[in-house]
Formats: sequence, C-alpha cells, structure tokens
Amino acid sequence: MTVRPHGALLLLPSLLGDTSAEQVLPASTLAAARATSIFLAENAKSARAFLKAIGHPRPIAQLTLVEIGHEPQPASFDAWLAPLLGGDDIALVAEAGCPAVADPGAGLVARAHELGLAVRPLVGPSSLLLALMASGMNGQRFRFVGYLPQDRQQLIAAIAALERASGGEETQLFIETPYRNERLLQALLDHCRGDTRLAVAADLTTARERVLSQSIRRWRALGAAGMPALARHPAVYALLSAPAQALAGGSARGRRPGSGRQ
Repeated sequence: MTVRPHGALLLLPSLLGDTSAEQVLPASTLAAARATSIFLAENAKSARAFLKAIGHPRPIAQLTLVEIGHEPQPASFDAWLAPLLGGDDIALVAEAGCPAVADPGAGLVARAHELGLAVRPLVGPSSLLLALMASGMNGQRFRFVGYLPQDRQQLIAAIAALERASGGEETQLFIETPYRNERLLQALLDHCRGDTRLAVAADLTTARERVLSQSIRRWRALGAAGMPALARHPAVYALLSAPAQALAGGSARGRRPGSGRQ
C-alpha cells in the first residue's frame, strides 16, 4: 500500500487593496493558491473575495473554507490541520498581507511545527515591511507594537513611551483601525517632539498609495489643507525619535546596528 506524504501548511499572503493579484503576487504563489482546495481564513467573506480575485479555477462553492476567527481556538488546531495528515495541502490566508504577521494564525503555525508538518511561507506583500522600506528610517532595528491604546491619556503615555523606546535607533511601527486614523495622527502631532520623524504609509500597493515621511515639526507646518486624507484608508505608521545625545545637546554617535525584528 502506498502511503501518501503529508501535505504542507501554506502561508498565503493576500492583497492589501484593490490591486490585481498579478501585480503583487508572484506566479509561484498564485499557482500554489490555485492548486489548493482547503483554506483557513480569519473571515470567510473576504477570503472568498480573494479567491475570486486570483481566479481560482474551481467554483468557490466547491472549495473547503474554514473561518478561524480573530482569535483562533487552540482546541480546534488539530482538527483544522487533520487534512495535512492525509496528504492534502492547506492554505492559511491572511485578511490582508501576510498570515500570522499582525494577523491571526501564529498559534496554528506553531502547532503544525509541533506535529512535524511542513510549513511553507509564500511570497507576497507585507504592509509593515513596505512601510518600513519607504520610511527612510532604521531598517536594521525595528519593532512592531500593533495598535496603540484608545483611551486618550493612555494614548499620550504610549506615544511618549514609543519615543523613549526608539531612542533615535529603533524604528517603531504601529497601525490603527482606518476610521480612527485621523484621531491618531492628530495625537502624534500634538504630543511628539518636533524633531521626531513620523512616516505614514497609506493604501499601499494600490493606485491611491501615498507615503509621507518627515519630522513632526514639518508635519505640523503642513496645516489642515496639506494633511493626507486618512479616514477609512488602511495605513501603517513608523516613528523614529531623535537620538538621545542630540536631545541632550551633545553629538550623536551611531551604534553598530543590530538585527531587525519582524
């Protein structure tokens, strides 16, 4: 009797916006996605739209699509991964960008490793890395801190903490729910130091893409008319404070860069 080899857990990046799949996903990623019939997704509706956008050759109704939610439950991991043991590949598809990066799925990936199953990350867009690339800030040392607090006083404290953590050497990356973008940008302009650098990268990979990176002082000088329209537009923020030595009036000496973190 022939024993089928185990399948692989494919980590399938999705689109960041209304760009054609061929513009941002390599042919090998598209081929792997189109050859797969079992998908795990945070949101089934958006996953169906993605599979339609990439031109999956099978009718969507004939595909197995499992909604794992925003907080996948570990008790379900083994059941979700079971088809791999029978030789079928499974694709974990992100809501936007890369799976398990600012998106659910890391625990499921860890469980696949525990079971000795193959995990294959596929190439595709990551809004975090694209924003970092375009920011002009330190790409050797960086940290992704997710969402900042919604409470105003906690938000002000978090902004101050980001400037301290940056120390002029470590870029701080963070995101916000699109409809709160303008509130967050205003808080950054109100409470960051003037020489702190801020980059805002919005609608990445789409025809509306725009990236603006400059000091808080220059951001403030733009005025309301010069501010980018961010309401309901997905955006990534990058912050790099001025070196502590410069703030103290001394000369800034760069330290040897360490490894970047993703």
